[in-house]
Amino acid sequence: MNIQLQKNDGLTTATLDETRLDASVAPEFKAAMEDIILSGNNQLILDISKLSFMDSSSLGAMVAVLKQIGGTGKMVIIGASGAVLELFKLTRMDRIFTLTSDIETAKQYF
Repeated sequence: MNIQLQKNDGLTTATLDETRLDASVAPEFKAAMEDIILSGNNQLILDISKLSFMDSSSLGAMVAVLKQIGGTGKMVIIGASGAVLELFKLTRMDRIFTLTSDIETAKQYF
C-alpha cells in the first residue's frame, strides 16, 4: 500500500498512490490509515484522485477510518471521480463523507 503524506498548515494530506482499492488491499489500507491517525494526524485530507476502481469492502475501510477519527478530527476526501464517485453516490456515502474535487476546496472544511 503506497500512501504519501504531506503536512501543511496543521493538515495532513494522505495521497493514495494506487489505481484500485478492493477487498484484497482494504485491510492493508485500513491499517495504514489507522497508523497515520494514531500518529496524531487527525485533520486529514485523503486524496483518492488516482483511484479508478473501489469496491464496497474498501468503502467499509474508509468508514472505519472515519469512525476512528471520531469527534477529535475531520477527514475530507478529494479527487473521487468516475466509478469511484458513483460508488459513493450509489451507497449514499456522499452524505456521510465530505467529498471535494480539489485540495483548496477541502481546506475550507477545516
